[in-house]
Amino acid sequence: MTLSLLLLIPALGALLLLLLPAGLPPQRGRVFTLVVLALQLMWSLRVLLAFDPTQGGLQLQESVTWVGLIGLDYRLGIDGLSLPLVLLNSALTLVAALCTRDLSQRPRLYFALLMLISAAVNGAFLADNLLLFFLFYELELIPLWLLIAVWGGAGRAVAATKFLIFTAVSGFLILGSFLGLAFTTGSVDFSISPLLAGSLPLASQLTLLLPLLIGFGIKIPLVPFHTWLPDAHTQASTPVSVLLAGVLLKLGTYGLLRFGLGLFPEAWAVLAPWLAGWAALSVLYGSLAAIAQRDMKRMVAFSSVGHMGYVLLAAAAATPISLLGAVFQMVSHGVISALLFLLVGIVYRKTGTRDLEVLRGLLNPERGLPYTGTLMILGVMASAGLPGMAGFISEFLIFRGSITPFPVATLVSMVGSALTAVYFLLLVNRAFFGRLAITPPQDARLDALLDVRLAPVALRETVPATALAIAVVAIGLLPAGLGHLSEAASQVMALDLLPGGAG
Repeated sequence: MTLSLLLLIPALGALLLLLLPAGLPPQRGRVFTLVVLALQLMWSLRVLLAFDPTQGGLQLQESVTWVGLIGLDYRLGIDGLSLPLVLLNSALTLVAALCTRDLSQRPRLYFALLMLISAAVNGAFLADNLLLFFLFYELELIPLWLLIAVWGGAGRAVAATKFLIFTAVSGFLILGSFLGLAFTTGSVDFSISPLLAGSLPLASQLTLLLPLLIGFGIKIPLVPFHTWLPDAHTQASTPVSVLLAGVLLKLGTYGLLRFGLGLFPEAWAVLAPWLAGWAALSVLYGSLAAIAQRDMKRMVAFSSVGHMGYVLLAAAAATPISLLGAVFQMVSHGVISALLFLLVGIVYRKTGTRDLEVLRGLLNPERGLPYTGTLMILGVMASAGLPGMAGFISEFLIFRGSITPFPVATLVSMVGSALTAVYFLLLVNRAFFGRLAITPPQDARLDALLDVRLAPVALRETVPATALAIAVVAIGLLPAGLGHLSEAASQVMALDLLPGGAG
């Protein structure tokens, strides 16, 4: 039951919240949710203490026969790939609930959906059965669609529908590949472990791997399947953006590593050069698209397209160092992107706009948002890979592990990393430096600019962002903890069974 409680705590919490009286004050529903999610985080830490990082395989396994006729068994396990993501999910779901305030519309449903998504994501990271993974993968779809469609911005209907269509296609392709695997092998055993030891002809592996690549490529998202992400982020509320960027995108990268690389190693090695090129394209496109944005939130959203491309590059190289870097990148991107979206949300609440052509001088120490600006500078430096922060160690490991097998793709990705500094410096320079203003400078009178005074940011609004900023620095200065946790799993995932690996 150790791993099952990671699913049951948030799932039962969501059910209990919905069963509470309809007249429950929104604040009490929020407190109940925070207690449940705090319990989930504490249990995640309990799992961390029980985990042996020297073992590369699955641990704390649970297995119950469920629907044996179709090969659907309740099988859970955790390793150095999934454990950091479970911890990330538990922490960021709690952050999302903490930064949800002044919610008047259907608060019980909102918080129940947050907890249900957390349970589904944990289930997907822990599933040791292909069909069970698919069920959890799909379970988070409708709750997230509702969070965007009901509590989103003015264009929420279009953004939510676009998200629903793209993600539904993703799930269809993934299920098709899993079912094709059963058809090809002539077995209804969907447990992952036996399949890892199996062997399929190269042609069959390629045929089954391609839909997985597209399906998980949509979820990550990679170019050209990324178009749903900026719209979803723009219309989603700040807590939903925190979950979407920080946790849910990792289902795609996790799926590529666990199933693409794990189930079809020979086909992966054949396609690896193409995957490296795809990664470099996504990194470069995401960076260039971010430079062109005026909306701060869309800029951060496009940055995710580029930064998720690094994980594909690491997976294509499939060396122990690059795969360890992939784990670092998933965790560091989750924390950094959550921090940036929180700060953009604060700016929007205090100024009423996210337009970089409108905002000026928010770092003003007396009348602006000095603490928010300071955290924003820290966040963009971490995202740009400044040494001593989380983004640096992850990118360094990926580039170090990928440069030998794929030098051109790695160098192009390095250019994309340099462009990260460009677009985030543009954001900081335009919005936080200069004379304080929230109107276009060409239309504003000097005396009007001098009269701008923004409402101060309450301490309770900055606590989640401060905690994330501390985590960003801690991962950068003390990477050994996460490295020790995932090193053995990275060794197992690496394609050492093939001559020369993927490269």
